[in-house]
This record gives sequence, C-alpha cells and structure tokens, in this order.
Amino acid sequence: MRPLRLSGFIRVVVRTTCILLFVIHPATTLVHGQGYERPRMSGTLRNQPEREEEFKDWGLGMFVHWSFDSQLGSVISHSMDYASRDYLDRYVNELPKTFNPTEYDPDEWMEIAKLAGAKYMVFTTKHHSGFCMWDSKTTEFDIMNTPYKKDIVKSYVDACRRHGMKVGFYYSPEDFAFHYERDIPARGGKDAGKHHDELVAYTKKHLDELFDNYGEIDVVFLDGGHKAELAEYIHQKWPKVIVTRGEMVTPEQKLPKEPIPGPWETCFTLGNQWQYKPTNEDYKSGTKLINMLIETRAKGGNLLINMGPMPSGKVPLEQEERFRELALWMFVNDKAIYDIKSCVVAGSRSGGYYTQSKDGKYVYAFLTQFTDDDPKGSTQWGRSVRKEVLLKELKATPETKISVLGQEDRVEKFTGRHDLGTRFRQTEDGLEVSVKRAQRLYNNRRWPNAVVLQLEGVEFKRPQTQ
Repeated sequence: MRPLRLSGFIRVVVRTTCILLFVIHPATTLVHGQGYERPRMSGTLRNQPEREEEFKDWGLGMFVHWSFDSQLGSVISHSMDYASRDYLDRYVNELPKTFNPTEYDPDEWMEIAKLAGAKYMVFTTKHHSGFCMWDSKTTEFDIMNTPYKKDIVKSYVDACRRHGMKVGFYYSPEDFAFHYERDIPARGGKDAGKHHDELVAYTKKHLDELFDNYGEIDVVFLDGGHKAELAEYIHQKWPKVIVTRGEMVTPEQKLPKEPIPGPWETCFTLGNQWQYKPTNEDYKSGTKLINMLIETRAKGGNLLINMGPMPSGKVPLEQEERFRELALWMFVNDKAIYDIKSCVVAGSRSGGYYTQSKDGKYVYAFLTQFTDDDPKGSTQWGRSVRKEVLLKELKATPETKISVLGQEDRVEKFTGRHDLGTRFRQTEDGLEVSVKRAQRLYNNRRWPNAVVLQLEGVEFKRPQTQ
C-alpha cells in the first residue's frame, strides 16, 4: 500500500445511498414501492430468462424516431390528435408524397451508434400515426407510396446485421390512420371501442410481416394500445424475441431513485422531442448523456438514448457531436459499463456511482462530482491535477490496487518528476484515495466528464440504515 500524502488534502465525499440487493428479488413489491410496477400480461408466456440475462449485458441502445412527418419538424404522430379533418386529409394523403429520404444511409447510423458503444438499436417501424416504414400488404399508408419507394425496415435490418448490432423494432399498437379512415378521433373517440377487435387483428398482421419477413429479430418495444395482447402473440409465435415495453419496467424520460430488480430499460430523448426538431431544440450535453448512462448501469438497467434523423435520413450534426463525445468516453471506460453487475450500493446523484465486474474482481467508481458544463471549468478535472476523494462505502485489503481506467499505472516507467501514482489509505470514514488525471484527451487540458477508478481487492462496508 502506498502511503497517502496528506498535505493540501481536500476531502470530497462521495455520498451514496445504500441499497441492499437480495439474492432472490421480491420484484413486484420493490418495484411497486418505487412507483414502478411490471406490466400486467394477458397470458402466461414471458420472455425467456436466458434472453433477459443477455439483454441486461447490452447496456446501451440507440432509439431511432423517424417517420414521414419529420418533414414538418413536428412531434411524431401526435399532431393528429385533436386535428381538424382538413389537417388529417392533408397529413394522410398529401404529406407522404414529399417524403424522399435520399440521404438515408443505415450504415452511417450503425457506425455512429457502434462507436458510441451501443449494442442494440430500436427503430420506429410504425408510430402512432399508423404509417408503416416497410412494404406492408395491409395498407397503402406506407413507405412504398412515397417517392422513395424502398423498404426502409429491410435496409435497416440488413445494416444491423452487417455491423453486429442487435436488431430492435419499435411498434405502436395504436393507429391514428386506422381511426381516421373510420372518422374517429385519434384518441378519446367514443366509438373507438367498437373497432377494437378489428384493430387487434390488423396489428397482428403487421407483426406477422415484421417478424416473418426479415429474419430473426432480437427485441421489440410495444408502445401504447393493446400491447399486452400483442406481447402474448409474440411469445407464442417468436419465443426468442425479447419484449421490453409491454413486459419490463420501462421508465420514460426519468431514472429510478433506486435500483430495480430484474431487467429494465429507460428511454430518453437527446433533446426535448423524439423526432427531428429543426428549431427551438435543447440538446443534452455530452456530459449529461454520459452521467445518465453511468447512473442507469449502476442501478442495473439499460439506457435507450434517442436519435432523430432529418427528413433526408442524415443524422443532425448536433446529435452526432453528442454521440461522438460519448464515444470518446466509452473508448476509455467501457470496461466499467459492460459485463458488469450492480454493487450492494449504487451511489447517489450528488456524488459518484459504482459497478463491479461480473466475477467480482474489480469495483469501478465513477467520479461524477468533477463534471459540469461550466466554461470556466470550476469543477472540471484539469490534466496533471491531483484530487482526493473519500469512498465511504469501501474498505481496503492487503490485496488492494487502484488505477484510473485508460491511464498508464506502471509508475516505474516514468522519471521521478512524473508523479502519476494513485495512493490510498483506509480510515474510519472510508477509503481515502489520491488520484492524478494524466491522460491527454482534450487540448484545453480540462476533462468535463467522469473519471473512473478501477479498484481491485476492495470490499464494501456493511450498508448502514439511513
């Protein structure tokens, strides 16, 4: 153990909320206690347990919201809600005639997603509008009746397979165009119930096309409507498909305060709208995106982050920039994000977070308290700056070793003036660690994103009752 130099020592306390994780999780009780409850299923069939375990390892997915109304920069589908008949006539019959995404290149999508660390992608095959992004035999309200006239779902699936990306479909059982044809309001129509069985049969035909025509699909996100009936239908016919929304806990635009037992997935917009928004958009910073991923993984879930392509099919530059900032961070730290499990403590939003390798050999401490968007860098971690942290939940052992992910830790390789060593000591308050961030990642010598410590041979102290 290297002695810790105490001169100028500043204690930065990483406050964590201690969460006991049980060997057998009382899932319904704990999830419900947080305000999250597993969806009620219509039958007895469920996701295959081994497939759910595989899903938990994916960690990060790319959501893609894109349809013909991206031409308007409007909210996807929902402009049909409470719309006049004249608006709907133009929306359904005229707007598809100008949708021609000639710059759509799914390989480009995959390259960006894969570099950012995504293991799976979920594409909006049909949103609530009812517009099918594939060659459907059930309706003319589809991609084949646009100037583009090519099956976008097929090219998307083919690109996923070329790049080793798990294939995911978003599908909405709601169908505003189905209601439009029957002169029923998109939502809240008093006669909608009369057509329920007809709509269910119609959506099952869509699933037959989606899951029979493109080879094996990995995951489906069912959004709205009669998803319980469709989840059962999927399990009957395609048992290897993983159903997320419709069967799992899937918080939207928020993270749970505590870990959720079992597989779960949270989805977020990158800005404030799912589909492409050309004006008045407010994108999350790359730092915010990275911290969301850290918190999600520490609490045992998957993060599904959205991309909204332009009408042309291109990824907006502002979105690509965020994903590339994530890509750099993941290139350095992905070891702490994949092939991991939750710790007995997850961490608090105001301090840091923990994960650990599946074999328990390593604990990873995410130091998020030195990240912000302050242009002056008041809390950002400068290069060659040493900081001290107190990890209250951990205790050292004779085998303890601590290093910074991505950074050389063999101090004997450097001359004496390069003081790169990570030092630590155990105190009654916790594990005190002194760390210098040395790797040159940005030219301005500041690093706005989380630094990750890899700790070997440490133990968690017994969680205290709050």
